Amino acid sequence: MKISPALSSIALIATLASLGDVASAQTPDWSYWGGSKAFNRYSPADQINANNVEDLRIAWSRPAVDRSITRQFPQLRISGDLRGTPIYHDGVLYVSNGIGLVEAFDPASGETLWVQSLEENTLQAARGNGTRGVELWQDGSQSRLLAVRGGTLYALDPDTGALQTDFADNGRLNLVPEGAETFSLVSSGPLVVNDVIVITGTVDGAGDSGTTWRGVASEDVRGFDVNSGELLWTFHAVPREGEFGTETWGNDSWRDSGDLGSWCCLSADEELGYVYVPFTAPTAAYYGGHRPGDNLFSNSLVAIDVSNGERVWHFQMVHHDVWEYDNVGPPVLGDIVVDGRPIKAVMQTNKTGWVYVFDRVTGESVWPIEELPVPQSDVPGEQLSATQPFPTKPAPIATQGITLENIIDYPEIGQIARATVANFVIGPIFTPPTVISDEPGGNQGTLTLPGSWGSANWNTGAFDPETGYYYGFTNDIPRVYRLEAMDDPEAEMEYWSPNREAPYLDGIPLTKPPWGRITAIDMNRGEHVWQVANGDSLSDHPDLANLNLSDLGIASRPAALVTGALLFIGEGSNNHGGTQPNMWGTGFMAYDKATGELLWRTELPSATTSSPMSYVHEGKQYIVVAVGSLGDPGQWVALALP
Repeated sequence: MKISPALSSIALIATLASLGDVASAQTPDWSYWGGSKAFNRYSPADQINANNVEDLRIAWSRPAVDRSITRQFPQLRISGDLRGTPIYHDGVLYVSNGIGLVEAFDPASGETLWVQSLEENTLQAARGNGTRGVELWQDGSQSRLLAVRGGTLYALDPDTGALQTDFADNGRLNLVPEGAETFSLVSSGPLVVNDVIVITGTVDGAGDSGTTWRGVASEDVRGFDVNSGELLWTFHAVPREGEFGTETWGNDSWRDSGDLGSWCCLSADEELGYVYVPFTAPTAAYYGGHRPGDNLFSNSLVAIDVSNGERVWHFQMVHHDVWEYDNVGPPVLGDIVVDGRPIKAVMQTNKTGWVYVFDRVTGESVWPIEELPVPQSDVPGEQLSATQPFPTKPAPIATQGITLENIIDYPEIGQIARATVANFVIGPIFTPPTVISDEPGGNQGTLTLPGSWGSANWNTGAFDPETGYYYGFTNDIPRVYRLEAMDDPEAEMEYWSPNREAPYLDGIPLTKPPWGRITAIDMNRGEHVWQVANGDSLSDHPDLANLNLSDLGIASRPAALVTGALLFIGEGSNNHGGTQPNMWGTGFMAYDKATGELLWRTELPSATTSSPMSYVHEGKQYIVVAVGSLGDPGQWVALALP
């Protein structure tokens, strides 16, 4: 495979973008599961580069759960969705394993150093889910390894894995909020900012489809003292009486609304003392007749002062959401230079396919964001916002809305695709859900891009502080917003969404490829630099094989690693979105981060399930990636040069 020339353009851009005051932006360790608290998924390591990447080999691998546990409990079922991204500190890797226990292992060999003990030595106690991240806190000679398993936050000794009994209740802190039955933080992890542990997560709720909405426990953001475990403050995801934002919930609907929170990907600027929290869609995401108004803080990015839990600033990406257009990607911090002006930026992606860019100190948008008119709903009782925010820069990284031009027009299947689409409402982004008809040939809902699965998700976002380049990862698979009247006279909701799956034609999506993309954006200019398909799929399908198609893309949730030399990304797992053949793959690739040229590809034992990470141990650079699928066991695979 052709090797690209030296990245001279990157070196030139670096002189503009390297302001260097983002907390831990260029740390040699991988100190947080997002790389650093800036959540840039960046490592300055460049030992593995364009000249030798083809020599990468698997250095070691280890299962999702240490064999000491699986030997003890052979009946234990472990998901192939291995979420944990290890952190590297002081010559040790730490990670949440496939059942949520913390493991420490040797970075050079993958050999186990210790495994967190079970609360009880039973199969029931062993069952659990892993999380994406653990957190290491240090203050002088003091240190804590913090991890959430189920509804409990554990404080562990980093050297031994033993509980630190001086924290909370003998090393354990109950996180289940008052009025709730459960708590879960599988898609993120704790974050410590200036000695405050920030916890988000999900509680038992109504779900997105919307069969109920009253009395659901709130999914608030909480701050705890890292020394004692004492609760310091609570930020209410749905504002309460007398708080800012209650007026955005008409008919006092804030009193009964919950199931709105932040289940993924916090970042923080320790110098400012701010944590950046991306919030999800409101309760019952597809019908909002019971909650008139904009519904803060749904679909918002909120900067919170960790010293007191107060809102510093916020921006709502989607008003009165009925599309489940969550902010579920990480708020990525980076320093950029725009028109000669240095800016401490935060870059927040959304399921809409836009990347919204703000001054992270003030909340001012770096480029104008315009409120523009959008289609309105004809569903009885629904009151949509007349306008929605449209960023002027950068351009979206995914297709928005559907016209007939977006529908596949290939021989044999193009006519079938158009006949299928004729049963649906199509239109621009923010075309609202519609009520389905059971009449022959009647409306089957609103077919659109992005769908509720989102163009971007927890996986999207990496930032190179050397160049000011942001890398976004999207899928372009339509879904259907369909509503159905509730036939239960005692139901709390007038309408609900029975399902949102869009038709496929023998495994082929209705819309044109690429179905998965990587986009590089120069954040100093707000302009796309390059865009390529992420992997390939379906090229050998009988209906496509003779069409000489290439770069069809994988419609999955791949997460990237950007290093001092390259951009690494895998083809995401079928754990993250479905079993259609264009929605997963086992490839792991290296790209020229300046041009998007594919430099190297290998096949891993399975598809990637979490963010890759990199570290340098004893002079040698390693890349570790979690893999697994619905049919394959989870494991961590380490790559290195011979």
